[in-house]
Amino acid sequence: MARYTQLPETVSLEDQIKTLADEELLDFWEETQQLGQAAEAEEDTDAHTLGPEFERIILLELQMRSCRRVGSI
Repeated sequence: MARYTQLPETVSLEDQIKTLADEELLDFWEETQQLGQAAEAEEDTDAHTLGPEFERIILLELQMRSCRRVGSI
């Protein structure tokens, strides 16, 4: 299972996500979905607003990886 490591403030979430392998990235995405659902059930607005941002960053990274694979074939 992927783990989100709290790194120094100077390392952005985007840079941390780039270090994850594909399976770890998908695990992280799944975990953010589960946390988002739990936050929604508890009406935690702070956690609920972060969900779409995590999803956007993860999807962007997956798209970039897919384009690199297609370009290298």
